[in-house]
Amino acid sequence: MSNQNKFQYRQVGDYLIPNLVLPPEETTITLGKWGMMHKDYLLKHKKVLFSTLLTQGKLYQYCAEVEKQAQDMYDKFLEQMKVAVGVTEVLKEQDQMEWVRRMRNIEARTREIVCEEVIYI
Repeated sequence: MSNQNKFQYRQVGDYLIPNLVLPPEETTITLGKWGMMHKDYLLKHKKVLFSTLLTQGKLYQYCAEVEKQAQDMYDKFLEQMKVAVGVTEVLKEQDQMEWVRRMRNIEARTREIVCEEVIYI
């Protein structure tokens, strides 16, 4: 019976349990902020997708792609919002505290957009 499907089994009590081995995954991939956030989101809210990617050995590759997409979007939106709001080097020289306040606001709004559009989907 154990060789019928060409799986190897181990006996635990009265049961035969298949010896399952996950395929090797790319271990050189290092996830940053966005990739880790998306991985955490998948683990908590998209458990089937998380399990599928994990068992196929593609979880980190997938999260790395999401990370790149999120970072590109963040950089693009940040620059666009700086222009729209008028945050310039001239403002930085004239009023540093106002520049910092506006930049923090822009960064927070940009993070929120990226999370809603890329990370939490």
